[in-house]
Amino acid sequence: MADILIVDDDVDLTAATRLALEGHGHNVRVELDIDSGKKAMLEDTPDLVILDVMFPEDSAAGFGLAREMHSDERLSAVPIVMLTAINAEIPLGFSADDIDETWMPVKSFLEKPVDFATLLAKVDEMLGGKSPDA
Repeated sequence: MADILIVDDDVDLTAATRLALEGHGHNVRVELDIDSGKKAMLEDTPDLVILDVMFPEDSAAGFGLAREMHSDERLSAVPIVMLTAINAEIPLGFSADDIDETWMPVKSFLEKPVDFATLLAKVDEMLGGKSPDA
């Protein structure tokens, strides 16, 4: 069982994602803004973060948080799955090919809307390939 933090301002998506992950045996915490997300992960370091890119206060806030996590020794080992609709909102063509240590230091990149089976498989992969159900 892993502790997963979702940082995303989409209330409906986070509720559905939380249910899917909890149904898969994980403990899930949801934070709806970047500041709350940062505070939550510093208080109780998660095993994995699912992070959106775009927030009302900053359309690239998720990239900034990923870079902050990467440079913080307390959080740098926490895998990040970027789950975003940025390509639908701002068609720049971001993909897993854009993952790099400084600009987009995440472990994986998935686009919304995401199939929950795909998300669960990616989460299991990021957590070492072990499903909590197994």
